Amino acid sequence: MKNIILASASPRRRELLKNIFDGFEVIPADVDESISDEVDIDLRAQKIAERKARFIAEKFPDSLVIGCDTAVILGDKMLGKPSDRQDAEKMLRSLSGKIHKVITGCCLCERGKEQSFSAVTEVEFYELGENELKKYLDTNDWADKAGAYGIQNGACVFVKKINGCYNNVVGLPVAMLNREIIKFSGDK
Repeated sequence: MKNIILASASPRRRELLKNIFDGFEVIPADVDESISDEVDIDLRAQKIAERKARFIAEKFPDSLVIGCDTAVILGDKMLGKPSDRQDAEKMLRSLSGKIHKVITGCCLCERGKEQSFSAVTEVEFYELGENELKKYLDTNDWADKAGAYGIQNGACVFVKKINGCYNNVVGLPVAMLNREIIKFSGDK
């Protein structure tokens, strides 16, 4: 079996990738995740995923490297990871009662070959009440998560509806990734 490397520090991605592979290494890519406003907002996560995958693939060219990045997009604004509780509260209030997109960009690299793609899921939040917002912010579950929420944890009570892949919102579009890996590797 070939060596598989997940170029991500996300524990959620690590758990989800176990649905595709029994064994793989996790080597987070220490890259600059800032991106120019010139890049189309729907492609930003994919471009960062490419940066991560390429960085690790340079060191391990014979491994299948999987780079990923997830973005939460409300209108024409990308909501990154909150800097603090106040920032998280601001993001969650902006998402309250609205539909936003969660885009996970992925990049596969192996032996100089590369393939990138993105999965898009629409998420609709209920109007958030003051008590439920405060209760969620008190959990610190918002820390280190794009858009200041994790759908798989306490923020699940905010979600009215999703259109698309649930796992994509968690951070890894498992079914799409599996199919892209099969095409990329030529394994039917």
